[in-house]
Amino acid sequence: MKGYSAWSLIREGLRHHLGWGRAWGSPEPRRRYEVVIVGAGGHGLATAYYLARNHGITDIAVLEKGWLGGGNTGRNTTIIRSNYLHDPSAAIYEKARQLYEDLSQELDFNIMFSPRGVMMLAQTEHEKRVWQRVAHANVLQGIDTRFIGPEEVKRRVPIINIDGPRYPVLGALWQPRGGTARHDAVAWGYARALDRMGVHIIENCEVTGIRTEGGKVVGVDTGKGPIDCGKLALVVAGHSSRLAEMAGFRLPMESVTLQAFVSEPVKPMLDVVVMANTVHGYISQSDKGELVIGGGTDGYVNYTQRGAFHHVEETVTALVETFPVIGRMRLMRQWGGIVDVTGDRSPILSKTPVENLYVNCGWGTGGFKAIPGSGWAMAELVATGEPGALAEPFALSRFREGRFIDESVAAGVAH
Repeated sequence: MKGYSAWSLIREGLRHHLGWGRAWGSPEPRRRYEVVIVGAGGHGLATAYYLARNHGITDIAVLEKGWLGGGNTGRNTTIIRSNYLHDPSAAIYEKARQLYEDLSQELDFNIMFSPRGVMMLAQTEHEKRVWQRVAHANVLQGIDTRFIGPEEVKRRVPIINIDGPRYPVLGALWQPRGGTARHDAVAWGYARALDRMGVHIIENCEVTGIRTEGGKVVGVDTGKGPIDCGKLALVVAGHSSRLAEMAGFRLPMESVTLQAFVSEPVKPMLDVVVMANTVHGYISQSDKGELVIGGGTDGYVNYTQRGAFHHVEETVTALVETFPVIGRMRLMRQWGGIVDVTGDRSPILSKTPVENLYVNCGWGTGGFKAIPGSGWAMAELVATGEPGALAEPFALSRFREGRFIDESVAAGVAH
C-alpha cells in the first residue's frame, strides 16, 4: 500500500489520481481467528489497532454488519474534550485527547484534528457552580481547563448573545486544547493502518449468533458463515444489548436516538466549539462552512436513525436565541444516531459472565471523543484478560457494588 507524502500527491495528481488503489482490502473470512471484534466503527477499529500496535496481536477479524464507520462514527458531531468531573472519566478521555493530537502522523492519514477549544456555557447559577467545580477538579487531574466570565465568552465568540431573555450567559468552562476531528477520516485512518498490519476487516458480515461451550466463547455465526475465535470483543454501541442477549447475559443500558443536523455552508463565523447544556444545544463550524448542530436524546428507547422534529424545534429555538445571526439560515440535513446509555452515564469496558468475551459499550453521547483512549484500554483488557488502570473503574461489577461514576452533568446532552 502506498504511503502519503508531498511527492506521492504530486505524482498522482499528474496521473489524474488513477494509481492510488484501495485504502483497505475486502478479504474473505477465515475459519478461525485469535480475536474477533464485532463492530467496525471507531472504537472497534481502535481496539484492533492497539491490539496489533501495543500487544503484537494481528490474527484479528473486525466484523461489520454494514459498511465501515457507517454507525455512530459517521453520525456524530465530532467534538473532542476531556473536561469530566470524576478521575476515571477524566483519565480515559484525556488519554484519548492526547492520542488525537498525533493521530494523523501515526496513521499517515489526515484526520483533520482541530484543537480550536471547547466552551461549555453556564446559563444558570447552579450550572455556574457545577462548571467551577469541574474546573477545580480538572486542575487536580492535570487537565488544562478553567472557568471564564461572560466578557471573555463574548470576546472569544463575538456572534453570541450573552444577555438572552431566558438564559443569559454567566460564564463558561473553557478547554483550549479540545476541538474537533473529521469522523470519517478517523475510521478510514485506523482501517488503512490495520490493513497494512494484516488485520482482516470484513464488511457486510452481520453476526447472527454467539457460540459458547462450558461457559466459554468459541465463535460467532455470521451471514458469511461460522467463525471460531479464542477471544471475542463486542464493540457495537447501541446494539450491545442485543448481542449480549445472544451470549446469554444482559447489560444495564438502554438505546436511544441522539439528534444532529447541519446548516447550509457559510463564511467562517465561529472558530470554537460552543455547548449549551441548559438549553440542549451545541454548535461548531466545519471546514466546509456548515454549522454542525446537536441536540438532546429522545425520551424513549428506540432504534430509529431519523431524528425527531420536536428536538429540532427545541434545539433551533435555543440556538437562535443564543446566536441571533443564524436565524435566517437553512438546515441542510438531519439525522439521528443510536446511542447506548447507562444509568450513571459512563461507559462499560469489562469482562462478562462468558469467559473470553469482553464488552465495550455505554459511551452514550460521548463516544467519538473517546475513540483512541477506548481502543487503548480495551486492547489491554482483551490482550491480557485483565483491565488496566484506564478500564478497571468501568467494569460491569460497579453496578452490582454501587461504584457508580455519575457523569450525568458532563455527558447528559452533548458530545
